Amino acid sequence: MTDSGEASGRGAGAGDQGTLERLLSVVGVGAVELHTAPEGLRTQVTGVHVLDALEPAIRPRELLLAVGVDPGSAHAVDVVRRAGEAGAAGVVFGPGRPEPTAKALQSAAQESGTAVLFRTAWCTWAQLVGVLRAGLAAAGTPPMPATSGVPLGDLDSLADAVAALVGGSVTIEDTESRVLAYSSTEENVDEMRRLTILGRRVPPWRVAAMREAGFFQALWGAGDVLHRPAHGQNPERLVGAVRAGGEALGSIWVAAVAGRPLAPNAAETLRAAARTAAAHLLHHRTHSSDGRLVEDAARALLEDRGSVEVLAERASLPPREPCAVLAVGIGSGHPAEDGPSGLYGLLTLHCAALGHRVVVVPAGGGAWVLVSALERDARRADDQVRRLGSALADQLSATVGSTVKAGLGDVVPGLAGAPASRRSAERALQALLATAGPHTVARSEDVADTVGILQVIEALREMTLPPRTSVARLREFDAAHGGSCLVETLRAYLDHFGDVSAASRALGVHANSLRYRLRRIRQVSGLDLESPDARLLAQVELRLWGEADRARP
Repeated sequence: MTDSGEASGRGAGAGDQGTLERLLSVVGVGAVELHTAPEGLRTQVTGVHVLDALEPAIRPRELLLAVGVDPGSAHAVDVVRRAGEAGAAGVVFGPGRPEPTAKALQSAAQESGTAVLFRTAWCTWAQLVGVLRAGLAAAGTPPMPATSGVPLGDLDSLADAVAALVGGSVTIEDTESRVLAYSSTEENVDEMRRLTILGRRVPPWRVAAMREAGFFQALWGAGDVLHRPAHGQNPERLVGAVRAGGEALGSIWVAAVAGRPLAPNAAETLRAAARTAAAHLLHHRTHSSDGRLVEDAARALLEDRGSVEVLAERASLPPREPCAVLAVGIGSGHPAEDGPSGLYGLLTLHCAALGHRVVVVPAGGGAWVLVSALERDARRADDQVRRLGSALADQLSATVGSTVKAGLGDVVPGLAGAPASRRSAERALQALLATAGPHTVARSEDVADTVGILQVIEALREMTLPPRTSVARLREFDAAHGGSCLVETLRAYLDHFGDVSAASRALGVHANSLRYRLRRIRQVSGLDLESPDARLLAQVELRLWGEADRARP
């Protein structure tokens, strides 16, 4: 299995383009980390080759991806030596630097003159092939003269530079139509640009319309700049796909401003800008400061996977300062308009506005909020977390139009305790979502009774009950008689402690109707409502059945 990277090798001899140094600067440390480079970073790199046991040929000046080779094994040392003999630019191993054999690996590299690198845990081999191919292609593309002074990855400056050249406003977007950067041109901008910038993404309805019209298929498949003429209030637009090594990285949009036409050479400028932008977008995607890398590292911390020290460095979080986790979700069964991604974006925005050092991680239909660098005094740290949870619940509820609830995790002395804090936060959120009470923020201890019953229900979930219990007979009766609601009636009666008046109000029926239904429940199921055991079992069964019904799609 090979990847020749023929397109990647073009232009490799110009200056430092096509060198290991240039490739690493474009790709960043989010994908690969350099271990040793005996011949220096000026080593030429012309392609990528995946080591294949059936075709062990190694090509000169290419990076060899040692898939499946344990970097701590003697086989790894042998691969490095053979790569050096063949003139390979370097060998990339999987994540982890084995200390016992690191010296042997480094010695082999020094002897053979080939570089040794390690793939990061957040980039799969399949992703790495694409990233390196794109990186080689981007590294071999000379920048536009007007953008040559823009630091690699500074997309805002790149957008401003392109805007000045084309005489319009510019947005740079990823392949999911999320805004990565936009020019500072703000005079008389059109409504679509305003909505896109405010939401940091193209509005979902607009994306759906463009997808249905086949626009994205044309964009990613086009070899040229696309032109969208002015229509009504929408000004003239140009858009060019940014790609490298066969991989689509994003797009650059140009819009006319204040009724002025774009520059006569705007299309040609955009073509050149799209080629230049490849290195910037790739660097932005994979550099250590990239939000996705930080998010992945924080998720690994919260799920107790990997070294706390390494993950803390990746997430730019202090490993030994007090921290806590908030679990945030939307109650009442009403999802946010944009789903989990919309809630994630709002959480990130509000946390930043409140001035907390946090990382937001999407989790199911909600999110985890890892709050770091809390007060060292336990009481003040608890107050910080509670204030943050209350502020987020209030502000997000007002924004999304549904009740947002936050489970507050225990404050722990360092990131090593973050998984435990996450678990306590999730238990609290589950309890809040399971009840219809007015509380939107709670610790696990605040809702301990609900947490306890949820744990009991979870423990009983796999237990097989007798097939003909009272509740089972009621369910069968309701299923066989359309419109029958005896199960619902029993649940309301038990939930209201046998108070007929309260239960009838909850059901919206007359008290006499409820009494009639209770007689029918006794007749159909044989349930003895005077028996504490029978009532307890009925409530447990009703809860189990309710959880199972909610779990069904």
